[in-house]
Amino acid sequence: MRIGLLTEGGYPYADGETGVWCDRLVRGLGQHQFDLYALGGSGAPRPLPPNTRVARAADLGSADAAPAGRNLLERTAFGDRAARRAYGRRERRRFVEAFHQLAIGLCAEDVEDADGARAESAFATGLYALAELARERDGLPGALRSDDAVRALESASRAPGARRGAAAAGLPDRLAFAEHLARALRPLSLDWYTDDALGAADLCHAAAGGTTALPGLLAKRLFGTPLLVTEYGVPLRSHYLSAAGADRSAPLRTLLAALHGRLAAEVYRQAALLTPGNAHTRRWQEKCGADRARTRTVHPGMAADRFAEVGEDEESGDPTTLVWVGRVEPAKDLIALLHAFAEIRTRQPDARLRIVAVPVREPGAGAYLAHCKGLAAQLFPDEAAGAHAVGENPVTFEELGGPEAPTLEDTYASGAVVVLSSVVEGFPASLVEAMFCARATVSTDVGAVVEIIGGTGLVVPPRNPRALADACLALLRDPDRRHRLGAAARARALELFTVEQNLAAFRGIYLELLSHAPVRHRPGDGVLFAHPAEAHVPGSWAPKAVAAGTGAPDA
Repeated sequence: MRIGLLTEGGYPYADGETGVWCDRLVRGLGQHQFDLYALGGSGAPRPLPPNTRVARAADLGSADAAPAGRNLLERTAFGDRAARRAYGRRERRRFVEAFHQLAIGLCAEDVEDADGARAESAFATGLYALAELARERDGLPGALRSDDAVRALESASRAPGARRGAAAAGLPDRLAFAEHLARALRPLSLDWYTDDALGAADLCHAAAGGTTALPGLLAKRLFGTPLLVTEYGVPLRSHYLSAAGADRSAPLRTLLAALHGRLAAEVYRQAALLTPGNAHTRRWQEKCGADRARTRTVHPGMAADRFAEVGEDEESGDPTTLVWVGRVEPAKDLIALLHAFAEIRTRQPDARLRIVAVPVREPGAGAYLAHCKGLAAQLFPDEAAGAHAVGENPVTFEELGGPEAPTLEDTYASGAVVVLSSVVEGFPASLVEAMFCARATVSTDVGAVVEIIGGTGLVVPPRNPRALADACLALLRDPDRRHRLGAAARARALELFTVEQNLAAFRGIYLELLSHAPVRHRPGDGVLFAHPAEAHVPGSWAPKAVAAGTGAPDA
């Protein structure tokens, strides 16, 4: 089977959780041929297995983007000139009509009008009309950032029934949105929609929704190719939580949320099957319009072998040490964890806390870490056992890969209880890793936490330091219970969250979707039963040409 694997910003050009999953998928399903279609890829790809090749790669930046350094007005003028050079009067009229439908779908509230039409159907109509125009004219050169587009957006935002936030959008908001829209709809202008590209795929598998799945939408519309969408996080949720939007105006945020919401809804509506990585993601998909009958949870596979030695050693770990592992950021709520540990220390003075940070190379990432270190220094002054001993702080901040925490398995092996204190989570991989290591866990009830641990750990409400402290103390003071929970956690993780179960699930899903898809004949393919079987049997009853299998016998 030939699979068109759609990726964005990662595999095979960069590492990351999605890239690791894609690499395991193509290597584990070696009986299938994978053609990679990478959005945002640049540079040299990582080594690929024999059954995988990079079929196409494209930068998400618009191919006709204005030179760097220009402001939004100059970029719009640049796009307008490009559109005028590429389009005649008839094409410009088609573009304006299609874009107006798209804009109506974005700006209008999702309610039925007098004709029974919905805003989401207007969005889909405009999207596919733009895709058809782009395919006929080799792209949309500058059109999505042209004056025509901005005027159509203004008309739609001021039409009766428009969202209040969209109606309040000014010219700077519309210009900024046009820039974002041009990037999000960049796949419409790609040359991937030919018989020797996505048209040759038996199945399109998108590694995310939104813009990543957009080529799969068009492949289904043009060639009837089934679309499978796997999401281990929801792009719409990520957009809502993104810190990048903090400085945007309310009308611009309204328009961007509408774009991501409408695109997600259309992807979910057209997909043959959705495979969310957990129930938390599935609930988000259903809120965006996904059909529960076409949704199947497939947990992400994680390598368990590296944790086997630690998981089989029940006696490893300091019985008084708590361990936290992850990215140090406000969503992890280390402030609540430190206050909870202060409560723990008053009731168990020998307790210790290891905070092991995963390295993050982002601007401003160290500010929150510095704040947490300052709070820990205030709450826990260095303590010494005697007058001549060196004082130590019961809370240590370490970096994964450093001398104190060289590997994940060493980190988890050093403690008795693993703690998760987050206020926002998707699918926390650190919990699964701790379960592979047979560690008892204390977690806040966020994201997919309950789905992951089942009954093998303790769960407390988020932003509740006292409840977090009580749960941690309960496990620190009861070794037998701690060992029972750890053993149950390891058994659960090995049953649900291994690479093998993930590959087995997708192996069956590929065959299932292909079996339900209609047969498609490509140029050069033979047509089954075009010649009757007896035409291949030599004999005097049939002409020689027919006996040779080149024609049918005369009636």
